[in-house]
This record gives sequence, C-alpha cells and structure tokens, in this order.
Amino acid sequence: MFSGIDLGIDLGTANILVYTKNKGIILNEPSVVAVDTKTRQVVAFGEEAKSMIGKTPGSITVIRPLKDGVIADFDVTTDMLRMVMKKVGKKMGSSVRKPNVMVCTPSGATSVERRAIHDAVKNSGAKEVHLIEEPVAAAIGADLPVSEPIASVIVDIGGGTTEVGIISFGGVVSSNTVKVAGDRMDEDIIHFVRKQFNVLIGERTAERIKMEVGYALIPHTVETMEVRGRDVMTGLPKTISISSVEVQETLKESLLSILEAIRATLESCPPELSGDIVDQGVVLTGGGALLKGMQEWLSNEISVPVHIAPQPLESVAIGTGRSLVMMDKIQKVAR
Repeated sequence: MFSGIDLGIDLGTANILVYTKNKGIILNEPSVVAVDTKTRQVVAFGEEAKSMIGKTPGSITVIRPLKDGVIADFDVTTDMLRMVMKKVGKKMGSSVRKPNVMVCTPSGATSVERRAIHDAVKNSGAKEVHLIEEPVAAAIGADLPVSEPIASVIVDIGGGTTEVGIISFGGVVSSNTVKVAGDRMDEDIIHFVRKQFNVLIGERTAERIKMEVGYALIPHTVETMEVRGRDVMTGLPKTISISSVEVQETLKESLLSILEAIRATLESCPPELSGDIVDQGVVLTGGGALLKGMQEWLSNEISVPVHIAPQPLESVAIGTGRSLVMMDKIQKVAR
C-alpha cells in the first residue's frame, strides 16, 4: 500500500490529467463518462467513454460532468474521480491510499464552485485537498518564475474556459476568465457546417476540422479537407469539402473574445509590472495554444512577444503537482 503520496490533478472540462513527482503525467484521459440512465452508475470513463459519443443506445448516455472548468454534476464527477484514483493506483503498481491532492480551480470560480471541487476530490478518497488557481498552476508548469516579483502573464486556452492571469510573488495580480475556448470553437464549426452545407457533424469531427485546417486570424496557404456527416434534408450520409478560410472565418468571433480578455487583463496591470510584460512577453498554454498561427496572430495584436509553453497540454497538471512542494511560496492562492 502506498500512503502519503502527492498527486496534482488538472480537472479540465475536456481532459483530466494526473501528475506525480516521480513519474510525471501518469494519467491523461478525456473528462467524459458513460452513465447507465436507469441506475445512474458510471459504466465507462475517459477514452472509452469518448469513443461512445453519438453511438450509444437509449439506456446509456455520455456526459461531461464538468462545464466551463467547474462541476456541473457532483455525483458523477465524484464517481469519475474514484475511477481516476483506481487507474492511478494501478499505474503506480499499488493502491493509492489517501493521497494529498492539489487540484486547480478557475480563477473566476465562486466559493460554492470551489467547495464543490474540494468535496468531490475529498469524497473520491483524498486525505488532504488543496486548491490552486489555474493561471498560477499553468505558470508553474510552464517554468515561469511565479514566486519572484516579476510579472508572468499566462493565457491558458482550455476546453471550457480561457484563463488569463498576471502572476507576481506567487499570487494573481490581475485575471480574467471567459467561457470561450476549444469547446466553443467546436460548436462554431458544427453550426457553420449545418448552416452552410445542411450537414450534421458531431463533436469529434468538429475537433478534427479545427486541428487539421483551423487557423488563427493570419494569412495562410488555403487547405481543404473532406468531412463526412448526415444530410439534414435526406437523412443520408454525405461527404463535403471544407476550406481553412471558411474555418478561420467561423472561429473569428471566439478568437476575438479571447483577445479581448487578454487586452482587458493587460490594461488592469499595475504600471510597475507592465515593463516586465514587454520584456518577458505572454506564455500560451492549453490545447488552444496549438491552433495554427495562434502565437503569431496574438503577438501582432498585443505587440508583445508571445511564447508557447514547453508542454502546453500538460502545463496545468505539472504545475498542480509541483505546487505541492512549494506550498509556502504560493500560500496566498492555495486554500
């Protein structure tokens, strides 16, 4: 039996990642569960449940228990976390008994939402639960000097929310959260394809379109891809061709909302720290950082250097794990 182990959990809207000091990221699964509609029991979790989206019989429903970075369904989230702990235990080669857990929360979360995250993690078998604000965790994971009196600007574009934070001395000086991120972009693509081509596509197809031919608002060489969906008029399968220019135009509104949040955060930054931002620039983390042309576009728009974190998808999880060791320095944000 393992006891007193430290885990860092990134409880994301799109993915759950678990980090341990010795092994790094030991679990990275979609935050999706398949639930039996009669018994409300969770029958599958993660990649297995995600592969069921849009393909289940009436007795099983596939849901995301987390919405916009916070818990939408408490019981299902607790069940999902129990399965996470079980899986982590198997990977560690023994049962993880009563681990100390650091879990991230959106900086804009209310005290009720924070409490729900704390209780769900506690109920899944944790000994001690500490909360850390997501921008701080992302900054630690991106190797930024968070405990120094230097402004570190982090933009974490996740699945449900985009978090923008200016961090100095281990605390958040200024932050903004917008409920516009990867999921909203996927929805934009689904609506566009339906409106333009009269074809219905699912979440997974929309995500694939975004990853393959999605571009931030920069000039680029036009690319096209073939997409299969269901014709709204005939109900039969149909193949269409979609171009990167069409996808770019579709994503425009969401990207401008993210830019607005970054600008608003930078505008509310104390003048003393503004000089650091010009030198240090802005660091992007989260899946949205990987959208083609994102770094170049943002750099042009805000006129400061923009960098992508070494491991953008894992930064928050790495930061939550590392922050357990540096608790005293970030006491202001860890509850």
